Amino acid sequence: MPEPDDVVTEGRPGQRIIVASWVSDALFAVTAVPLALGVSGLKPVALGVAVTLFVVGIAVWTWAFAVAVARSAQGDDIVVSSMFLVQGPVPAGVRAQLFGSLALAVAIAVATGTADAFGVLMPMLPLGLIGLWGARHGTFPPRPEPH
Repeated sequence: MPEPDDVVTEGRPGQRIIVASWVSDALFAVTAVPLALGVSGLKPVALGVAVTLFVVGIAVWTWAFAVAVARSAQGDDIVVSSMFLVQGPVPAGVRAQLFGSLALAVAIAVATGTADAFGVLMPMLPLGLIGLWGARHGTFPPRPEPH
């Protein structure tokens, strides 16, 4: 039975990973931007959101690494660069969505970093989601047999 994330929606594998990346950007923006504009009452909330998104990002990185290790053990030749750069036959829309979300997260972090220094850690989540998409849905060559 396929896992929910394996369901193809709108022709895109891993649609939930893509949506999660954009939702994390929106959640970050909703708290970080007003704080940067001077709404000081949001400081504890913005701090909590930024740290939570960072911790979730670390968990996602760990999950992506575990999936990659499992696929490697099954014979796929997965290297970090191909997993996180989403190389190979990947739909252009998927790559654009994942890297667009990462770019937005970085832009928000840079723009709001002086108001909430922990916000600069938030882009770890969209980057981890790129790795998770690559580990789960990427196409990798078979691992070469040892000589």
